Amino acid sequence: MGSRQVSASDLAGLLGPDALGRFGLPGRITVAGLGISGISAARALAGLGARVTVVDNGDGDAHRARAAELAELGIEVRLGHLSDGARAGETLPEGTELVVTSPGWQPQSPLFLAAAEAGVDVVGDVEVAWRLRGAGAELRAARRAAAEGTGEGADADPAGPAEWLAVTGTNGKTTTTQMLASILKAAGLRTAAVGNIGTPIIDVVLGEQQYDVLAVELSSYQLHWAPSLRVHSAAVLNLAPDHLDWHGSMQAYAADKGRIYEGNTVACVYNVADKATEDLVVEADVEEGCRAIGFTLGAPGPSMLGVVDGILVDRAFVENRQKNAQELAEVKDVNPPAPHNIANALAAAALARAFGVEPRAVRDGLRDFRPDAHRVARVDEVASVVYVDDSKATNTHAAEASLASFDKVVWIAGGLAKGATFDELVQKSAERMRGAVLIGADRALIAEALARHAPEVPVVDLDRTDTGAMLAAVREAAALAEPGDTVLLAPACASMDMFANYNKRGDAFADAVRELAAEDAADTA
Repeated sequence: MGSRQVSASDLAGLLGPDALGRFGLPGRITVAGLGISGISAARALAGLGARVTVVDNGDGDAHRARAAELAELGIEVRLGHLSDGARAGETLPEGTELVVTSPGWQPQSPLFLAAAEAGVDVVGDVEVAWRLRGAGAELRAARRAAAEGTGEGADADPAGPAEWLAVTGTNGKTTTTQMLASILKAAGLRTAAVGNIGTPIIDVVLGEQQYDVLAVELSSYQLHWAPSLRVHSAAVLNLAPDHLDWHGSMQAYAADKGRIYEGNTVACVYNVADKATEDLVVEADVEEGCRAIGFTLGAPGPSMLGVVDGILVDRAFVENRQKNAQELAEVKDVNPPAPHNIANALAAAALARAFGVEPRAVRDGLRDFRPDAHRVARVDEVASVVYVDDSKATNTHAAEASLASFDKVVWIAGGLAKGATFDELVQKSAERMRGAVLIGADRALIAEALARHAPEVPVVDLDRTDTGAMLAAVREAAALAEPGDTVLLAPACASMDMFANYNKRGDAFADAVRELAAEDAADTA
């Protein structure tokens, strides 16, 4: 990517001792969480001259190793239980003027309640990165000057801070963000996919690499903690119940998603098939001249992108959009060309077009794009049955979209429900189900929904969590499947009850399918 980790020794020296104040940051900052984003924020803020304290309730070997690395940079880290018995992650350090939180910490965490009582603001790493965009431009100018030996630098990088094109939604965020980055690269722009996608955005903003535009994936958690974010253009792909245990209600969840539209300058991209996303656009306070741009799997109206006879077309960023449409790409250019993924491609295309990207780059970028593993990924075909890994379908909305991509499915599902219910998913997908194999802690919730709405669908309730559970699930699914069917891992649940993450769950599924294939080959040899 070209952006190195931020050094905690060079920032203040390059920007001057008043850097924190110039970019809206105080001198005493507490960082909540010792994960990737917390470490990134702590390093950067200390480098700018802040007195940083990191707090975390964990106290394992990994935590201590990270703490030791930060201590070498002059950053205090408080882990586990303090000397008075209180938990470090629940106690506000004295003198704190700002709390920077990792995304997953819940708003009702004791640390944040203490901050509120003390009149201390809580923000996330995305908010910090947004405030530091100008600092990044100044740093690049100063580094160039130092490299050239002039000792003098311009006030900021001549190109200025990169614009942000932002993506959120219940499902499809990562794929859409990656598609967008691929399109922007095809247009010859300097870009990167950052944010919730895994690359700490602070490191990119303050890094040495200059970008023209960033494709930024934002979760509802990150948006909750980013009050001043105001991007070039943004998309909300869809809205469905998710993370309700964190947000407290669907209304609060939707409101946090809608923050992505606040202050948009060019385009608010919404899903025509999901009115809730359009409602968020209507409610948003945007810059004058910012446009609402819809995307649809049907024929688009004016100010929309859509599909006509297998062609992705634009009726938003064309002259005389009442009568004209611009061909962008063919459906077959989208990989894979499942309906929900075509919608992702249209959203990515809309954001790219809002930034002025030419049609050819949309087509080339979509052709170049390769999806990550565990996203509707075909693993193998065994005995005329196709096995598909969509372990990334960690909620009901994603699983529904995945099920809709196939005609007849044996569904492997279950895990941690995160407060979700499954009745609507089963009602909409029952006719596609040949059978279901249920795994994980909350599988009973899915079984009950199947009994209510699809009693004719045979169900295998697999009550085991050992390392061989996925192989057993795949074998049970194979026994239910008929030639021409698809065995689909689309769990509709989080994975942490049985696996470290959805990647490990998908890997276990793929390994089980390969073992099944080897057994089938041996039997037919």
